[in-house]
Amino acid sequence: MKDLTDIPAVMAQLGANARAAAAALAVASPQTKTDALNAGAAAIEAAIPAILAANDKDMAFGRDKGLSPAMLDRLKLDEDRIRGIAAGLRAVAGQADPVGEVIAEWDRPNGLHIRRVRTPLGVVGVIYESRPNVTVDAGALCLKAGNAVILRGGSESFHSSGALHACLVQGITSVGLPAEAVQLVPTRDRAAVAEMLRMTNFIDVIVPRGGKGLVGLVQREARVPVFAHLEGICHVYVDAAADMEIARKVVLNAKTRRTGICGAAECILVDKALFESAGAPFLEDLVAAGVDVRADGALQAVPGVSLAGAEDFGKEFLDMIVAAKLVDGVEGAIAHIRQYGSNHTDCIITADDDVAARFFAGLDSAILMRNASTQFADGGEFGMGAEIGIATGKMHARGPVGAEQLTSFKYLVEGNGAVRP
Repeated sequence: MKDLTDIPAVMAQLGANARAAAAALAVASPQTKTDALNAGAAAIEAAIPAILAANDKDMAFGRDKGLSPAMLDRLKLDEDRIRGIAAGLRAVAGQADPVGEVIAEWDRPNGLHIRRVRTPLGVVGVIYESRPNVTVDAGALCLKAGNAVILRGGSESFHSSGALHACLVQGITSVGLPAEAVQLVPTRDRAAVAEMLRMTNFIDVIVPRGGKGLVGLVQREARVPVFAHLEGICHVYVDAAADMEIARKVVLNAKTRRTGICGAAECILVDKALFESAGAPFLEDLVAAGVDVRADGALQAVPGVSLAGAEDFGKEFLDMIVAAKLVDGVEGAIAHIRQYGSNHTDCIITADDDVAARFFAGLDSAILMRNASTQFADGGEFGMGAEIGIATGKMHARGPVGAEQLTSFKYLVEGNGAVRP
């Protein structure tokens, strides 16, 4: 590696290495990739003490830097979380290999037989903040899809990411694949991020995973295509036809299970008819759990709530805070979400199939749920083993981005001497 102070040269070398590795991965057998990931999982489990020691350094750095409790929670590793990372790696390994899958196949009267098949994107760049598990999730998913990846972790997770990356590389090289298949930017210098966003000769897509500041920067400055979501402003609408027991269970989980993730509920919408007939005991549950429920209008009658300001709607709190608002039926909920949502994940709680269908048709969020916590907005929970992020754009990938979403496709066309008149 070149002088680490020469950021353009460092990044150019990473890019060239990734391009070469991508060529090897594109033709690697499914079994070879599976074996690499399983070997990486075993290496992580064997290195738990070293990974914990590295994480201790990062936690100290994060506390000195003044990270919020939510950010420190994202950064922290313990033995259970590390074993969970290894389990996620094995889950990705156990999935069907997407590369070469025939998506569609047909014959034409002109004598052509045409297949549309999945093919790797090439080189993926992932820029993320304090979650060291992203190092493994992103590396595994990219490898499964036949892509090389350049990882730029946050300065807070520098040591943890390095320790996990070393285990992943150990697994990759043990089966004869190039170590450069998964590369970690070896510097905390922020100039490396700016350089990645301009590497159109080497990187095919950028995936930012972090807060609004990071994702907004990437979306504004990137010359490379981006899979991303800016914010997770997730709504839960409790309809007049809701089962109250389900509503209480789902609302509490959607907000409080983990407040610092993008799938955490940030606004509870309550149907006026429901509130007039049954109140809002699910909001009382949130108050009892220590949540600052910021409500407006008649919801101020709920014991323990505080007054909502206009700025509380359309806000990603990532904390024990939630907004709450009365709406006039499902149409009122749809209108509110269209105005304040971020096209990430929105939920309806109702026993009415027609109302649920209207909610699903009326919104274009990447994930829409019924009678289920928004905290399920996660690739692992969707059966993808892991995810590289959530995409809310309209092109290519939407929702959790797993191995399949990290592929493109190409057409394989065969004839028997066919010529065009």
